[in-house]
Amino acid sequence: MEKYKYVSGYKSTLSLKDNELAIRDIRHYFQKLLEKKLHLIRVTAPLFVKSFTGINDDLNGIEKPVGFSIDSNNINLEIVHSLAKWKRLNINKYDLKIHEGIYTNMNAIRKDEVRDNYHSIYVDQWDYEVLISKDERNIKTLKRYVNTIYSCLKDLNEYTYKFYGIKRDLSSKITFISSEELLRLYPTLPQNERVNEYIKKVKALFVIGIGHKLSDGLPHDGRAFDYDDWKLNGDLFVYNNLLDDALELSSMGIRVDKKAIIEQANLSSNEDKLKLEYQQKVINEEVPFTLGGGIGQSRICMYFLNKLHVGEVQSSYWDEKTREFFLSKGVTLL
Repeated sequence: MEKYKYVSGYKSTLSLKDNELAIRDIRHYFQKLLEKKLHLIRVTAPLFVKSFTGINDDLNGIEKPVGFSIDSNNINLEIVHSLAKWKRLNINKYDLKIHEGIYTNMNAIRKDEVRDNYHSIYVDQWDYEVLISKDERNIKTLKRYVNTIYSCLKDLNEYTYKFYGIKRDLSSKITFISSEELLRLYPTLPQNERVNEYIKKVKALFVIGIGHKLSDGLPHDGRAFDYDDWKLNGDLFVYNNLLDDALELSSMGIRVDKKAIIEQANLSSNEDKLKLEYQQKVINEEVPFTLGGGIGQSRICMYFLNKLHVGEVQSSYWDEKTREFFLSKGVTLL
């Protein structure tokens, strides 16, 4: 199923060749910024993990991973949705200090994703994880890292303007608001429309608190119970004036401790999953305290190159109707 928007008169400012060069340059420059400002090292990570271990990202809890079996023992593996939990399990391998971390180029398949201008069944992002101390599990720490990532986005904006003449209207600072506060501002709107309305005022926004039910009885958005602490996480949005709405560039949070994972399992009726390998390691405090998240690579390229459709910066599956429509408007989907 595909949905898309088209803006009359839209044309890409780059040839296909220059577009590919810009994608390469933006990715290289931005990950160097992440390395420097977040004190990260790049690590090699898997495309698939073993099934029934609790390591894969369950996203909203309803998406099914693409899986396959190998060997005569019928070992079941599944393509990752993200590496949220894998990073935390493996970060201690690298002899890092507090406030140092890892990142990787994560490639995933989310076959249940509804394809539109921003979404694809192929997901590519920088997944990162940083060691923090137990007493840093608070909003102050979360905001500090959000501001650091936002500073990387501002630097990238200047870089893209310098080399490609494209500059987005980024706010000088990012605004923080809780999901409950956003609901109080726009009580009659669904959550995505709340963000779309507020982003027009502030241009850059971080919504804190994803997963818990709000005062209207509904969560702002779905989030797996076992990686982010729902009180200490959030999503980073920028205003995309091309489509006149909010574009999510990153999701991040402080990871669950023993108390949070048990509480969130109960709230989401996932008590049975607490018996799995990863969840037991959290409960037994066998994994470090961390903060982490993902930053969309194609989303970053799409936004900073002022593209209308993510298919202009990413090769994925688009149905023929979608391809033909955009081609008729002079827009090539990769």
